[in-house]
Amino acid sequence: MSDLLLCDTCVIIDFMSGRSQLLNDLINNDAILFVNSIIEMELLQGALDKNELQRIEKKLEPFRLLIMQQTIFDLATQFIREYRLSHGLALPDAVIGATAIYYQMPLLTYNRKDFKFLPAIHLADDY
Repeated sequence: MSDLLLCDTCVIIDFMSGRSQLLNDLINNDAILFVNSIIEMELLQGALDKNELQRIEKKLEPFRLLIMQQTIFDLATQFIREYRLSHGLALPDAVIGATAIYYQMPLLTYNRKDFKFLPAIHLADDY
């Protein structure tokens, strides 16, 4: 069975910039990689011009987009209430974490500290 992984923005940035071979290796080993709309938007907002925007869109083609259910936003809102002040949880991370939990999918991130306190989060093991 293939690994299903939600990929955090930081991992995809390294993939797009050529600093990491990790995602290529995962794809070659039949992993199925996902993003949500927040991750997609974070990546697209980094484009400095139309050419870079097209390059980012092309690099996103291997990733499947997860549908954002209202339940995800409700859970993310609960996380902001509970963890914003105590852990500095940012809105995008709350939605990304809630997406991983909702879909019961491991989250592949370099920023484990940003998510490890979320109940029921499954952070992907180091690859």
